[in-house]
Amino acid sequence: MSDAFFEKLFGDSEPTHVGSGWISGVTSVFFGILGLGGVLCLHFPALLTLPDARAHYPVAIIRYLIQGTIVLALVLGAISALFRQRKVLALTGIALGLAAALLGGGSTPLPEEVKSSVGIGFDWFLLDLLVMTIVFVPVERFWPLHRGQKTFRPQWTTDAFYFVATHLPAQLITFVMLVPTTALFTWLAIPTLVHTVGTWPFIVQLPLAIVVADFAQYATHRAFHQIPFLWRFHSIHHSIETMDWIAGSRSHFIDILITRSLILIPMTLCGFSQNAMAGYLVFVSFHATFCHTDFGPRPVWMEPYFVTVRYHHWHHAADKEAVDVNFAIHWPFIDRLFGTYYLPTDAWPKRYGLADGSVPPGFFAQFIAPFTGK
Repeated sequence: MSDAFFEKLFGDSEPTHVGSGWISGVTSVFFGILGLGGVLCLHFPALLTLPDARAHYPVAIIRYLIQGTIVLALVLGAISALFRQRKVLALTGIALGLAAALLGGGSTPLPEEVKSSVGIGFDWFLLDLLVMTIVFVPVERFWPLHRGQKTFRPQWTTDAFYFVATHLPAQLITFVMLVPTTALFTWLAIPTLVHTVGTWPFIVQLPLAIVVADFAQYATHRAFHQIPFLWRFHSIHHSIETMDWIAGSRSHFIDILITRSLILIPMTLCGFSQNAMAGYLVFVSFHATFCHTDFGPRPVWMEPYFVTVRYHHWHHAADKEAVDVNFAIHWPFIDRLFGTYYLPTDAWPKRYGLADGSVPPGFFAQFIAPFTGK
């Protein structure tokens, strides 16, 4: 499926400004997806939810959230139907909300016992989608870098597929990442170091973990740029031509698995606690996403010391002078240390993506392309 398919299905020539019914229609579909997904998780927790997360959910609050999303889907869908001539968005949102309600809504009873140790991670995907959308869509709408850039811009469905494909199989990705880490830990871990670092306070461990992770990220990231075979996979990420929060999800599975595994290895060998590792994962999820956003304001005082939106945008620039620069994800001093720092005063890139246009369009074509040598 392509952007053209969704444009034909949901698009029309009507205006999209506030009061046109477009925003309420899109939001209705969004909440309908969340509501129906939440109800399905209540019906099939053993299959759809992450085992490690089940015990920590505030079930009562989750039920209220599900019920709220269903109500919003129905109400916003009705508003869209009143204001918009074409009813596809409105009817889709209402249909999703009704399906969720008919399946039991937030009051769907949970099984008395869930013994499954394997789950798809649909619950994590839904929570991730909700939080990321609530945080980053307003950021880009209220403080945009490119004022004419729309939320549903060209190739948005490609990046939406990547968001689903890279966020949904959370347990599978984690398992694959842990295989090399577990094997190397047995041979290379220094017990004294692991014990010492693991007993440090969280507030000390977290910033150190971010530094260790960024050095590993820098080395891995640079290797993906300079080794032709690895570049086949990483070029998918650099085929982004429109920078926004969801575009940051465009990464090939091989790129993700290798990068995350090679970051996890030194962090584990250093002995950082599970809390510190979890804190880093939350931090990098938000920071890496934010650095891809279409966010215009510049914290000038921070730019020399911490990776900002403008800093990472230059890493994605198609300008010749910006090729193979700014590999660090969090700390610019690492790029300064290795001679790959680039941040022209006050300037933003003119365009993004690959100068040679060597990556084909579409999720499935991009998944196959690196294996064919194209």
